[in-house]
Amino acid sequence: MIPNMPKCAQVVKSVSSCFILCPNDPKCAQKGNQYFRLSYSCSQLFIKMNTTAYPELMLVYYFFCAINTIIFAGLNLSVTSKMSCMKNTPFTNKHIALGAKMAEFAGYNMPISYSGINDEHAAVRNNAGVFDVSHMGEFILKGENALDLIQRVTSNDASKLTNGKAQYSCLPNNEGGIVDDLLVYCIEENKVYMLVVNASNIEKDWNWISSHNTNNVEMHNISDKTCLLAIQGPNACKILQPLTDLDIMNLKYYTFVKGKFAGVDNVLISATGYTGAGGVEIYFSAGSGGEDKKDDDAGKIWDAIFEAGAAQNIKPIGLGARDTLRLEMGYCLYGNDIDDTTSPLEAGLGWITKFNKPADFTAKAILEKQKAEGIKRKLVGFEMIERGIPRHHYQIVDKEGNNIGYVTSGTQAPSLNKAVGLGYVSMEHAPLDSEIFVSIRNNPVKAKVVKFPFV
Repeated sequence: MIPNMPKCAQVVKSVSSCFILCPNDPKCAQKGNQYFRLSYSCSQLFIKMNTTAYPELMLVYYFFCAINTIIFAGLNLSVTSKMSCMKNTPFTNKHIALGAKMAEFAGYNMPISYSGINDEHAAVRNNAGVFDVSHMGEFILKGENALDLIQRVTSNDASKLTNGKAQYSCLPNNEGGIVDDLLVYCIEENKVYMLVVNASNIEKDWNWISSHNTNNVEMHNISDKTCLLAIQGPNACKILQPLTDLDIMNLKYYTFVKGKFAGVDNVLISATGYTGAGGVEIYFSAGSGGEDKKDDDAGKIWDAIFEAGAAQNIKPIGLGARDTLRLEMGYCLYGNDIDDTTSPLEAGLGWITKFNKPADFTAKAILEKQKAEGIKRKLVGFEMIERGIPRHHYQIVDKEGNNIGYVTSGTQAPSLNKAVGLGYVSMEHAPLDSEIFVSIRNNPVKAKVVKFPFV
């Protein structure tokens, strides 16, 4: 009997399965790639050591060579194909040149971190940082019925908006869940509005709003034509002010101005953000003159911001720190804390659910009933009392081990040096200071419900 041959066969079977079962998943493919490199090297060594005693092993050696060539090429082709399918923003080359760790997010090749999540998090909390969020979606709605359409598909009251004001809202679905959360910008009162939606939901939101467009509202999806940079932090506006004649130092929260910025016309500067650290978000056209013009405009603004902020040590920030910053504020992330199955009332978004606005909206009756009868679960903030980090979809249990909910978001909060999270729990466990337990690797780890924002 040839020693260890069953193990050799299992190696080929396992690695081949990894590639065959998920050829379009780069993480899976890369893992298969790593396993195959290791197992193939071990097998080669085994075969070379035994070819004298077992000449037939030379055939196995050549077999492994052939299998390695086929599978290794396939794995690499899979990863390359996946990477080539990702979209780039106009700033992708800037991120790569700065040494950013890049990864796929919502179909885009996005920077996750540069100097490290904790360092970038602290930079935004204490100074200023620049996020490329050009992957977000933007729709323009025009016409005399534009406001009516927005009122029917969103939960907040957009009739309160005047020129230069923005509003946080959500798109309820027919069952009272959330299609998406979004920002509504009033460009021209009663006539022109811009909706800013999550990158992963661009097509979904467009189709949803379009299905309710029964009065011929003019709609334009300008997502691929729009750049978006978020310059966040307590020193952000001070750094940016020399780049424009617009008064951004005194820009009130959820208002915006339009004009020339860093020599580029028609830039929208909005006092909004996803960090709770202050600052602005700037929208500008990627240009209609092809890739060259796009790169010129994007590069001009990017370079101007970093030149203006050099003395203040402004930093580029990745999506990793964006997540820890928003979580410390208790801001919802679509797909984690809110989705098609969670209602705005359960998610603590009753303040953007206006039942008395002068227009009915999707699922209004369902949400009114839910409010009258009382919700059965609630999104709460919690901090860990015992050591452990809560993660998305970890179960939350009571002291008897009964399931009472689940974690939606969790992290080791850099500003607090403690683990915190968000999660849905049954109402009897939702009051502040309630003792709950997060099931981490089947071990109940003590936590307590606290008020958020956490900072």
